[in-house]
Amino acid sequence: MEPAVLGGKLASSLVAPLVKKLFVTGGPGAGLVDRPVRLARLVSFRGEQRTLGEREVRGLAGKLVADSLDSPGEPPFPRDETEAVAVALAARLLALGDLDMDDVQAVRLGHRELAEQLRRQASDAGSGAGLSADAGHFLDSATEWACLHVLEFFTRRSTFVARTLVAQTRGQAELIAKVDELITRVPRPDARDTAFERRYLPYVAEQHNRITIYGIDLRDSPDRWPLEVAYLSLEATAEDEHPAFPGEYDEPERTVRLPAESALTAQGRVLLRGDAGSGKTTLVQWLAVSAARHGDRIPYVLPLRTLIRAGALPSPAAFLPAVGCPLTPPDGWAERVLSAGRGLVLVDGLDEVPAADRNRTRDWLLALIRAFPGNRWLLTSRPTAVRADWLAAEGFRELALAPMRQDDVATFVRRWHAAAEAPEFEARLLDSLRTKRDLARLATNPLMCGLICALHRERRGYLPTGRKELYDAALTMLLARRDRERGMETVELSEEAQLELLQRLAYALVLSGRTEMAVDTAEGIVERTLPSVASAAGHGDAATVLRALVLRSGLLRQPGEDALDFVHRTFQDYLGARYAVEEGHLDVLAGHAGDTQWEDVIRMAVAHARPGERAVLLRRLLAADEPRLTLLALACLEHATALDPAVRAEVEARAGALIPPGSTQDAKALAEAGPLVLELLPGPEGLTEAEAHGVTVTASLLAEQEPGGALAVLRRFREHKALQVRRQLVGTWDRFDAREYALEVLDYLDRADLYLTCTTPAQRAALTEMRPGSWDRLVFQGSHTMSEIVGAVDPGTVRDLSLVDNPDLGDLAALSAFPFLRSLYLTRCGAARGLGGLAGIPLKELLVRGPADLSDLRELPSLALLSLTQRLPGRRLTDALPRSAPLEFLFLGGATVDGTGLRGLHHWPTLRRLSLAPDAALDAEDWAEVTRLPQLSELFLDASLFPDRLGPMPVLPGLRELNLPALEGDEDVSVVAARVPGVRRVVLQTAPGARFDRAPYTALFPDAEVALVEH
Repeated sequence: MEPAVLGGKLASSLVAPLVKKLFVTGGPGAGLVDRPVRLARLVSFRGEQRTLGEREVRGLAGKLVADSLDSPGEPPFPRDETEAVAVALAARLLALGDLDMDDVQAVRLGHRELAEQLRRQASDAGSGAGLSADAGHFLDSATEWACLHVLEFFTRRSTFVARTLVAQTRGQAELIAKVDELITRVPRPDARDTAFERRYLPYVAEQHNRITIYGIDLRDSPDRWPLEVAYLSLEATAEDEHPAFPGEYDEPERTVRLPAESALTAQGRVLLRGDAGSGKTTLVQWLAVSAARHGDRIPYVLPLRTLIRAGALPSPAAFLPAVGCPLTPPDGWAERVLSAGRGLVLVDGLDEVPAADRNRTRDWLLALIRAFPGNRWLLTSRPTAVRADWLAAEGFRELALAPMRQDDVATFVRRWHAAAEAPEFEARLLDSLRTKRDLARLATNPLMCGLICALHRERRGYLPTGRKELYDAALTMLLARRDRERGMETVELSEEAQLELLQRLAYALVLSGRTEMAVDTAEGIVERTLPSVASAAGHGDAATVLRALVLRSGLLRQPGEDALDFVHRTFQDYLGARYAVEEGHLDVLAGHAGDTQWEDVIRMAVAHARPGERAVLLRRLLAADEPRLTLLALACLEHATALDPAVRAEVEARAGALIPPGSTQDAKALAEAGPLVLELLPGPEGLTEAEAHGVTVTASLLAEQEPGGALAVLRRFREHKALQVRRQLVGTWDRFDAREYALEVLDYLDRADLYLTCTTPAQRAALTEMRPGSWDRLVFQGSHTMSEIVGAVDPGTVRDLSLVDNPDLGDLAALSAFPFLRSLYLTRCGAARGLGGLAGIPLKELLVRGPADLSDLRELPSLALLSLTQRLPGRRLTDALPRSAPLEFLFLGGATVDGTGLRGLHHWPTLRRLSLAPDAALDAEDWAEVTRLPQLSELFLDASLFPDRLGPMPVLPGLRELNLPALEGDEDVSVVAARVPGVRRVVLQTAPGARFDRAPYTALFPDAEVALVEH
């Protein structure tokens, strides 16, 4: 405890009454003034004037100690030592009566020495032994404070005639009064600190709760918005040591990923690297705001670009003035915070410190860390500003901000539009980011995403015609305006000089077909360029200029010690195309048009070219007469602001023969042109149903190569009414992220006549998130337990259910949770059992393919349709099938009737449709059962029955429709024609891949309509 705090516990209001009681109030009279008065005669617990006993003195001491503990603030010592302290204090006070001195001697001795005399006198009796340090400190302070009041009491006595002490007495009384007032009026240092922090933390939270994009001057777009609305949690990566487990080879390093805002949770010292615009400063702001709001750490945000301009880097006391904070802290506050280990020191922008000052900055930082080791420290920098081990010796962990993922970009766009209060532009921009590949490659960090959002809103929902303006704005921002507007006073190279150097590096990479080059190769290119770039020539040799480009341009980076590349491939293509056009290399561009890696280069070249050059390049593309190059020419029109109308018309006419595709075959051919097609696909407005179906087929086929772009196209068709379009959208679910596709496409579909197939746990989970009403027709394929199936859907909506290839299905009785289940199809579900458990629901249709337990089949009385391929138990159909069921359609295939034949079939006179595909041959008894079906009007005879297993088929005059499935075309069906004289319609279904002429069949059935269905 500090002395001031203990003094506050022992103010005069507690001590003075005790001292007054320790001494007699009257004196021996005036006759004593000329001789000393011994202390033993003045105390009230000795001699003839005794008014107190030792017990009372101990009580007074105990009350003083208790009152001190109960006063506001932190207790001066542990409460369990209260009694021991009170006893020790009483012993020292009682020692006043044993001192061999008079009152004048005591005054001259002074209160501290008098207290020491009492301590020694009492310690001889063992008083105060065994106390803790805090309790001993309190006891000594209490003794001193009491002695001060004792001496003051002596000087106030009427018999105290030492005239030379009068002035001293008055001064001492005045001093005591001032000390009491100081203790009462001046708060303790910790109280002043707490009061200041109550003002400082809200200031930090408000000051840094804004994100700013520097370098954007768009009229209608905000350059600042609330941090909590727009902040996006990015990932950081690190190379961590990984000790080998028994049996493993040593793996010295591995890449780990963690949320960037968690960087300081497990590690108190972090050096965070990130490219320009990757979100370093935003992360610093987020950490500061979070700490300020939670109150667990005191944040200091120290942007080095601001500090370095002041010359000497600040000490803790100067942290706030150095960054322009208007609040004035108590003296020594920052040091007390850091000494207590409560600080969060966020040092932003090491790369913005001139190279000559970086060692000085490092020394400043290390001095702070060594002086105040218990705090958390974050230092941010661009990747190449300092070497890898720059702070490793001080225990700093190195992390790197990872590029934004596709989901991160979508989240950023949504939050940006929410903050900008422009929700009407959000969906269109998300579609553009998914379908336009070069745009998507550009949007990999918050800076570029913010620029794209701002430009898109500025254009009222459209990105610039041709993306040249977007790239120009981005380059201007990165190469010049961003540093200038952030307060960086010097720019080493002008924007034009940087562009000239960068585009030559980019073109060299494009020509080599690579995205990375050696540093010495890059230095050679810069060296050859410097003589022609006057503004850059004065900034040093090629190596120096290249380092400046890497550090400040925001476009180049060094992924390895001897490697160099562009942070975005799209900038490489853009700048490479710019240089190719400037140098007139149109033949080189056209010669590489067949290489898909040159697609974006060619498109950007059209953007940079003059109208005549554009026409030449586009005609070269059309001259190849290849669908992909024709579509590439069409894509280039977006970038051709000025172009010969005849060339534009020719490109559009040639591409119009390819887009939109009018059939499935056309769609497949179009998809072979690659992901370029996605941004050219039209609709749904203005398309026929066949064209709309073709577009969705094309997009579905490209989903594997470009899932984001394909999803953006399919999303546009989610409210289309055509059944074939809706079936295509449902059928391509497994090519996308299950949840995203479910919520963005499937959940909007008109579900009439659609089956939804669920194959994975992710798809099953997505079912639960779709809008109420769920799907009434569902297919679960693969291994799903009954509880998972029931839990994934709304039981009250399921009408038709198909379970396919499920070896773990188990007891079907769980399906009784679907009270309105109408159709159940079981395909290759060998473990299925318990059909009898479905007797309580109105099941109308049951199809079972593959092995299954049919022992309870007889307990389903409501079936109208039954399709089986398993061998039935018993000797008659009535032994296995539900006798009371009103069957209208019955399919018997495979080994179904091996043991029963068709015996007992006539028991179901309601049968109108019968399909036969048994392995065994039909005999006369079987056909006799068929003739006894009074309502039979439609018969299916599988091609496998011809010619040997058809048997002695009788005449069936009541048949009106005949279906012949799985025909190869060489079957002799003439015997059937003579047996069905009343047939009016014959359907020929081909086996997969079979093709034949239906004319011979038409001749066999002259009075019937003959239809051919090809598979």
